[in-house]
Amino acid sequence: MIKTFIDKLLGKPAAGAKGAKSVLGKRVEIPLAEHQIDKTLLDDHAVRVVKTLVDAGFEAFIVGGAVRDLVVGKRPKDFDVATNATPEDVKRLFRRAFIIGRRFRIVHVVFGRGREHEVIEVSTFRALLVNDDAEQVAGNEKTSKAEMAGKSHVVDASGRVLRDNVWGPQIEDAARRDFTINAMYYDPVREVVVDYHKGLADARKKVLRMIGDPETRYREDPVRIIRVVRFAAKLGFDIEPKTRAPIKKMAEQLVNVPASRMFDEMIKLLQTGHSLASLEELRKQGLHKGIFPILDVVLEDAHRKDGRDAFVKRALEDTDLRVNEGRGVSPSFMLACMLWHDVLDHWNRLKAAGEPPVPALQQAIETVFDARIGDISGRGRLAGDMREIWMMQPRFDRRSGNGPMGLVDQPRYRAGFDFLRLRADAGEVDPALADWWEDFALGSDDERQALLEVAREADRLRRGNSPARAEGSSSPRAPRPESEGEGEGSAPAAKKRRRRRKPASRGGAGGGSEGGAPPPAAEH
Repeated sequence: MIKTFIDKLLGKPAAGAKGAKSVLGKRVEIPLAEHQIDKTLLDDHAVRVVKTLVDAGFEAFIVGGAVRDLVVGKRPKDFDVATNATPEDVKRLFRRAFIIGRRFRIVHVVFGRGREHEVIEVSTFRALLVNDDAEQVAGNEKTSKAEMAGKSHVVDASGRVLRDNVWGPQIEDAARRDFTINAMYYDPVREVVVDYHKGLADARKKVLRMIGDPETRYREDPVRIIRVVRFAAKLGFDIEPKTRAPIKKMAEQLVNVPASRMFDEMIKLLQTGHSLASLEELRKQGLHKGIFPILDVVLEDAHRKDGRDAFVKRALEDTDLRVNEGRGVSPSFMLACMLWHDVLDHWNRLKAAGEPPVPALQQAIETVFDARIGDISGRGRLAGDMREIWMMQPRFDRRSGNGPMGLVDQPRYRAGFDFLRLRADAGEVDPALADWWEDFALGSDDERQALLEVAREADRLRRGNSPARAEGSSSPRAPRPESEGEGEGSAPAAKKRRRRRKPASRGGAGGGSEGGAPPPAAEH
């Protein structure tokens, strides 16, 4: 190991690395005339990080997905930097820099504060190592913590990398990245792209190609199986045949990945702005069963025509729209939509058995959490937000007394209402009920009193068994005062809605509720 480590520092290929020279690729510097990156798409903070490192005598480049997006003319969402400076070197150069991670030690350089802050992730060039170079442990991240203490390169019995903190030259750092399109380095000072694996050509051909032997790379990190699906859906790229061939076979390795990491990857899959395409890509690659317990309820063929498919499709279409418009999305809302029909089935069975509605709903939620979420139910605010959205639904049927006023004042009311509106759009509840609540939330005191009278009249008719009123539905919404000059559904009413709505809870798992226009503070 000592000789291997010294070789890495000297920039030599690992002696035991089978086929290392062929994997390393060849350094090519691509000038501006060829790559044509528009500098107006760059992030000022990322450029500042690069220049600070270069001025201190280090190599530094914008790297990964940001370069991939830049070469195809898209503005990247995130900017990462790679350098030959160690994490300790980086930390010394920036006032607000924090070393994080054990599996991969990186530095977060923070600019700004509060909701407007930005993080530039800085990683040190890593060496290309093979399992023969690594120390092997029998357990995993949790069970082998003591054995891994003080070690830089560790794998488990299946070959999955548990720790990889051996620094090396850029040519090896490129070889250990997953796909060719993510292994390009951009120098914003000289305006050149450094490409070792023909990533620029693959990006322009819209091809996802693994660097090295795909099966070995999937074994090193099974999450790459999910990443290739996500990139194919997000970018609209084709998966190169050799890269695609081992996917289904290697999917069994995903059972070794910690549940928290799998959960995070699932959320990323749904927040690409192409969530429906991601789900279809999972089907296409044979990964639609047994990979994500939460998604099984959506992806199982038996549920494609039972109503939930249309409901979830509407939810994901709205999520994709929000992502593509640059608005925030809430993981809790997405998951609440996906699991709603599971909750609804259990809820209806319990009510049919004589259980009162609210306790029945509470029991149904617990049953679904146990079956579909497990340990994730302990992930802080996320599970609490999901419960709150679901528990709010029966409260929308009660429109008398002080109940409506108390409900619209709830911090998570907007998420609960957006969920109700989605149910109405899917035909699950009468749209008039959602209209009533929208008018009530936005109305003046006089308008609210008029709406409460409308609801009381509907209740009286229902108690009289009038066929004209179904439970949970309302009469046509009360007219607004003529002085407002607003017709129903008019553009001015929409503007009024944005001005008057309450900001979503700041403590939510994903920030902001789904659907409708977000408060101005939530828009970036």
